[in-house]
Amino acid sequence: VLFQIFDAFKPRLHDSNSKVTQVALEAMHKMIPLLKDNLSPVINMLIPAIVDNNLNSKNPGIYAAATNVIQALCQHLDTSLLLQPFCTKAQFLSGKAKQDLTEKLA
Repeated sequence: VLFQIFDAFKPRLHDSNSKVTQVALEAMHKMIPLLKDNLSPVINMLIPAIVDNNLNSKNPGIYAAATNVIQALCQHLDTSLLLQPFCTKAQFLSGKAKQDLTEKLA
């Protein structure tokens, strides 16, 4: 069931309408403390959707929401679940997103 929910939710995290993306990120931020480590089966799908475009967004609302989601993941999930997906994404990012993710890894 979790896969079905997040398969439908994931496209909203990089919707062409920036308001939809921002609201999806804000909703994700609220879901993380509730779901915690139960997110582990979908974390490899979520990290790229959260990070791609959003951490390098010129829209301050989207950037702030994406940063809040990453922070919530670090606070509420076992960090060993985040290590591999963060490392993988950090290798291929550029700019502010690479810097932000590298700081989280450190």
